[in-house]
Amino acid sequence: MLTPSFRHVKCVWWEENEQGGTLFLLDQTLLPHEVHYLQLHHEQDVAEAIRSLRVRGAPVIGVTAAFGMLLALSRLLHERADELSLAEAQDHLNSFGQFLRSTRPTAVNLAWAVTRMLKCMHEQADHDTSIKALWRRFYNEALAIAQEDYDACLCMGTFGESLIADGDTVLTHCNAGMLATAGIGTALAPIYVAHNAGKRLHVFVDETRPVLQGARLTAWELQQAGVPLTLIADNMAGSFMRQGRINVIFVGADRIAANGDVANKIGTYSVAVLAKAHGIPFYVVAPTSTIDLSLASGEDIPVEQRKPDEVTVIQGKSIAPADVVAVNPAFDVTPAEYITAIITEKGVIRAPYEVALRAIMEQ
Repeated sequence: MLTPSFRHVKCVWWEENEQGGTLFLLDQTLLPHEVHYLQLHHEQDVAEAIRSLRVRGAPVIGVTAAFGMLLALSRLLHERADELSLAEAQDHLNSFGQFLRSTRPTAVNLAWAVTRMLKCMHEQADHDTSIKALWRRFYNEALAIAQEDYDACLCMGTFGESLIADGDTVLTHCNAGMLATAGIGTALAPIYVAHNAGKRLHVFVDETRPVLQGARLTAWELQQAGVPLTLIADNMAGSFMRQGRINVIFVGADRIAANGDVANKIGTYSVAVLAKAHGIPFYVVAPTSTIDLSLASGEDIPVEQRKPDEVTVIQGKSIAPADVVAVNPAFDVTPAEYITAIITEKGVIRAPYEVALRAIMEQ
């Protein structure tokens, strides 16, 4: 299996201790100026970290949610070891799981991970009512989810690398790298694999307003990996495409509907339309946990609406008139017709996506 030669940025992990366990998270709101790891001992802190973007990126939100469910059980077991019943533990986990799903509604990986943890809870209870046995099952399941994401990133990187030619200039939007996954990323994985293989490439990084994930996060982690990059404002992308300075585009996804429509960070749709107009390949890179066959099209994908002050305020400083009205949808939906291919850990799929997505999910 490919092992990147550059330093891997680890953003989430679990450690057992006398309190039962601690979840460590890289606080992404402080990057790129400060590298600080949160130590979370209560499941509500996990929910708040997800809601406040201290951890963000669909795959790693799913991994964090799985560890959050484990933390919920660990805390209960530590505090009430002698009196905790299986029924009480199940009630608490069901309730917390429902709350956790509501923290960020667009990224389907979160709900997917919670559902998977709850499913293993019910399966375990069917043949063993021991709380400690349930904890061990939860622990193994959470670690498995993290490992699967790590492995999926390497697979997506390998599949996507074949679509990057030596000397290419790549455009990416938002952050879909090591900070968004338990591995080397989704959209950035092909870039890292190509760079690691010795291909000459250059990355144009959209700043990604309003929270600047490109400027703060993608630029930072590409620097850590030694990948050549240029940071640009979002509204510069079309101009560089017209000049022939962008050869290929890779973006991530927070949810993929059954017909191939993709929800991703706001601004992705604009990039896709511009790519189509200039004949530039536009690739979506995402694990199969992001595919939601229950939704027929992107019209059914819930789009998270965040606080308007993310638009009007940057790092505590107001940039707009007082009391101005602002809206802040966190995501937009790119119709399948603008997508050249979708890269998953199971391979590269192309239109007709409705057939291809269903086939890959049945594997």
